[in-house]
Amino acid sequence: MAATSSRQFLNGFYPKSTSISFSHSSSLQGFGTQIAIERKEGFSCVETAAVRQLTGFLTKNEELRFAVVVARFNDIVTKLLLEGALETFKKYSVKEENIDVVWVPGSFEIGVAAQRLGKSGNYHAVLCIGAVIRGDTSHYDAVANSAASGVLSAGINSDV
Repeated sequence: MAATSSRQFLNGFYPKSTSISFSHSSSLQGFGTQIAIERKEGFSCVETAAVRQLTGFLTKNEELRFAVVVARFNDIVTKLLLEGALETFKKYSVKEENIDVVWVPGSFEIGVAAQRLGKSGNYHAVLCIGAVIRGDTSHYDAVANSAASGVLSAGINSDV
């Protein structure tokens, strides 16, 4: 970890940058990652706690197609999550006509729909959105576990 007098460590603060370079400590892989951020005034470094974080943008996405499976049950939550997902697609310049939204009755059915969409060969990725809210019964555990298992199975069996 080389540091010069023109570098300073900031606690989680990312100043506006014009370029970013990455260096990495070899003591423990993934730990002690240092991010040097170049500014007009000089350099500053940010020490992350445990993992490297890289952000970027999606390129050549004109031909990518996405499916979004959304549970109608608890739609007060899932509609907002869907809106956020669609905004993110838009942020990364994914065309609206390359996104198909499929509504299913509840979180339990998400896996079945996701697997069918994945196996269709029409999509590069399938996004699953559901909300299971814990109540006074054990119903939550059964639905949440089944939904998670179904989504995992869909990913494994459809190669998407």
